[in-house]
Amino acid sequence: MKLLVAVKRVVDYNVRIRVKGDGSDVELANVKMGINPFCEIAVEEGVRLREAGVASELVVVTFGPEAAAEQLRHALALGADRALHYITDETLTPLTVARALQTVCGQEQPDLVLLGKQSIDSDNNQVGQMLAALNDWPLATFASAVRLVEGELQVTREIDGGLETLGMALPAVVTVDLRLNEPRFASLPNIMKAKRKPLESQPFVALGVEPAGQTRLLGVMAPPVRRAGIKVGSVDELLDKLKHEAGVI
Repeated sequence: MKLLVAVKRVVDYNVRIRVKGDGSDVELANVKMGINPFCEIAVEEGVRLREAGVASELVVVTFGPEAAAEQLRHALALGADRALHYITDETLTPLTVARALQTVCGQEQPDLVLLGKQSIDSDNNQVGQMLAALNDWPLATFASAVRLVEGELQVTREIDGGLETLGMALPAVVTVDLRLNEPRFASLPNIMKAKRKPLESQPFVALGVEPAGQTRLLGVMAPPVRRAGIKVGSVDELLDKLKHEAGVI
């Protein structure tokens, strides 16, 4: 079985986000970037499937600036076999990413595509669903367990009533959740080995996908500063403040 994992370059989750002075976007200059945490979980699951003998090859792909090669090298250090980098400085919408992945699927012919359920910057949670629709493949979202049983892919996901297990034929698309696994640390020997693994770079236009501008960013603003809480002496005082100061009742 061949695996394809899509990864995204985002602001490191430990970094405090700052808005540009003109409110046009988030400040990215001199900011530490990293692999999207949900994408890293998808890479880890792909590595585990290959280590278990379920998969024979794990390919990672990203669409982003030249600097995104760093995140691909990180995925290679975690255990991916090779990487594909389609270079673009444009901010791609989820539909454009899904169409690009559809083209990559046509070229690579993977049996299973693993994606993070969402990216921590845009929080769209759309690419996996769109890719499955474009490819007309089965889809499972928010996976907390992935198994291959007698040629059938079984995916466990959390729902309001407990756990739900879906069975589907391959090829398929699966988006992963936080509880699926805990990514390993890339060891120094594996980081060195990753430098020798294949990383193919091409311009994004080589995919023949026209970046679609269905949406445009109007502005970015920081959330309002929360006021400090106060202590009240009685329930009557609390109700009075909720009614006359907060205006919520």
